[in-house]
Amino acid sequence: MLRGKSRLNVEWLGYSPGLLLERRPLLAGRTPRSPGRSESSLASTLKTLLFFTALMITVPIGLYFTTKSYIFEGAFGMSNRDSYFYAAIVAVVAVHVVLALFVYVAWNEGSRQWREGKQD
Repeated sequence: MLRGKSRLNVEWLGYSPGLLLERRPLLAGRTPRSPGRSESSLASTLKTLLFFTALMITVPIGLYFTTKSYIFEGAFGMSNRDSYFYAAIVAVVAVHVVLALFVYVAWNEGSRQWREGKQD
């Protein structure tokens, strides 16, 4: 048994011990959501995640090899060693752009779903 200051004072938190033992349904006063909307929301979220996963794999790798071969070695005439360095910088910037786009889309998708749920 805990003693002294480390003992949790549930009355201080606004709960009495009787309320902690009281059984109430968790969804009291809430209307159940339609399962069709949550499934479409889940499918939409999964599509977004898979799309940005594909972008995260293809865009930086594609830009790395494209800029290394055609831009830095071809157009600028850089050495092989220098082109590796600058192409890696381009790939890192591409990763950050894809991540920023994902955060933007996920944020807007979440707020859209929240607004739709709020109107019910």
